[in-house]
Amino acid sequence: MATTPSHPGLKGHIAALLFGVMLPFSMAPWNWWPVGLLSIAGLLILLRQLSSNASFWRSFCYGLGLFGCGASWVFVSIHDHGQASVLLASLLTGLFVIALALVFAVPFTLYGAGLNRHAGMMVITFPAIWVLGEWWRGWIFSGFPWLYLGYGHLDTWLSGWAPIAGVLGISWVAALSGSLIGIIVLPRQKFTLSNFAVLIALFWLGGWYLQNETWTRPVGEPLRIGILQPALPLNVKWDSDQLNNILTLYREETEPLLGADLVIWPESAIPAFSDEVKPFLKEMAAEAIDQDTGLITGIPTRAFGQQYFNSVIGLGIASGTYHKQHLVPFGEYVPFERWLRGTIAFFDLPMSAFSPGPATQAPITANGIAIGTAICYEIVFQDLVARSARETNLLLTVSNDTWFGRSIGPHQHFQMARMRAMENRKPLIRATNDGITALISSQGEVVAKAPAYSRQTLSGYLTPKRGTTPFTERGSLPVLALCLLTLLMAAFTQQRSGNRH
Repeated sequence: MATTPSHPGLKGHIAALLFGVMLPFSMAPWNWWPVGLLSIAGLLILLRQLSSNASFWRSFCYGLGLFGCGASWVFVSIHDHGQASVLLASLLTGLFVIALALVFAVPFTLYGAGLNRHAGMMVITFPAIWVLGEWWRGWIFSGFPWLYLGYGHLDTWLSGWAPIAGVLGISWVAALSGSLIGIIVLPRQKFTLSNFAVLIALFWLGGWYLQNETWTRPVGEPLRIGILQPALPLNVKWDSDQLNNILTLYREETEPLLGADLVIWPESAIPAFSDEVKPFLKEMAAEAIDQDTGLITGIPTRAFGQQYFNSVIGLGIASGTYHKQHLVPFGEYVPFERWLRGTIAFFDLPMSAFSPGPATQAPITANGIAIGTAICYEIVFQDLVARSARETNLLLTVSNDTWFGRSIGPHQHFQMARMRAMENRKPLIRATNDGITALISSQGEVVAKAPAYSRQTLSGYLTPKRGTTPFTERGSLPVLALCLLTLLMAAFTQQRSGNRH
């Protein structure tokens, strides 16, 4: 006998949209993590017994709520800094949200192909679909690995799983927990509260126990680290007439920090190519050497006048150069440049013609310490950071979150940076133009943080670490393999069940 889909029609779609809006509130800056579990439970209930086509559109509505709320900061970048009108910025942001919602919905067509009929099948397959969907979203069209469910549990017991399974592993446990809540709410299901309690105890108490595992060990003495947060408005920073004033600012504000083991300037701190400011860089390098300091700065570089890179370079007793590998579409390069470049100011932002750096690069070093570097957006790619963490003792990310304004974007970005430290059990330095600048321990704890949106210098200590975690060695692959195997076994079980009937 055919089953009747649950929550059909417009009411179900509106409910899905509202449950999608809920999910970002489980993450920074709110961190109401139980809301995320309820959001998952709501989606599971709303997808029950729907066909593949209906599951797609129901999930699409959920995605509209999720990204319409959680990625709303895109409007700030387009309107405030891309000089687009409110109407045009709203249109472009809306198209961005719709595209993300479509990508989000695609995996749930598989869930609707018979995996959402029975409680046992639902609770097993929904977390697998969810996690594979997060991975898919972090890969397709260069990737947007934002708003992963696991980030909401950075400060819960589930964070103990980060060095083993990474953020996707935490997403899987959280999705499983939310699914079980949904199953219990559904009427006439054989899953009991005792089943729910046992599974919750296994993963949540296991995460609590694993929080005490160190995984890595110290290298030498703690490093004294100084960071300059210049808080330069973008219209000032990219005004060529202001370059000399900016160089003077960095020289004067850095002087009290010299003598530290490391001094860090943010992404594209100097708004000129490195070869254009050679005398200044040479002067700062000499001062850093005199004070036995490694000075590390973000700065654009170019090779033979043909390729331009968003780079980080080491000066003083620091050496090496890192070129950003994973570029931001429209921010650092313009897709379909031939047609889009010059049409509106947003498609002609400063320094938006970069080339990606090579996949394999030697780390920046200082005092025998190897530093794994990620520039801005790169810090959200968990496997990219894990690869650089394998042979390094310290993680560094420089950024310019001024593009997000005073929105939720910088808080989300900062939360993801903390997760990278936790996954790899390596301390992390985060230097930004106007916030959030901080020193983060290998446990993901904030050691020191500068007030946002103001010119500040930050000083503190971090202890470099050697060794690797299971996640650093294997990345997200084991979790993805588990999810894929789960779906294959579910499909096989479903086929056998169909043959018997």
